[in-house]
Amino acid sequence: MSPLSATRNPLRRALARLSAGNEQLLAEDAQERAAAMGGTPCASLSGRRRASVSGTLRTVTLRPRAGVPALVAELFDGTGTLTVIWLGRREIPGIVPGAAVRVEGFVGCDDGTKTLYNPRYEIVPAPVA
Repeated sequence: MSPLSATRNPLRRALARLSAGNEQLLAEDAQERAAAMGGTPCASLSGRRRASVSGTLRTVTLRPRAGVPALVAELFDGTGTLTVIWLGRREIPGIVPGAAVRVEGFVGCDDGTKTLYNPRYEIVPAPVA
């Protein structure tokens, strides 16, 4: 069954979700949230291109690089991950694990890892239930 046919028929979609694993359900939910925020999916990113990516921060750590502080975050959008690095920052208010963000800048590939340095960022408020 194609993903398109599952979205056209609510019963098929419900049955597909019942038989899916936990990781797949989390990825589908993350894809829906990221699509609602807009931007390019991580899976379709290529190096040396400007991109806007939306997703949820999985991890945020402080990793000094050559004696300079660097705040490193892993952004997940359900299709893949993007490493986001703010050089010269020890912390940024609101940049915490679980935060929904939209980042924009030039994506590079560093040893197969998609990376974005010093991006513009926007913290997206959680949807009201």
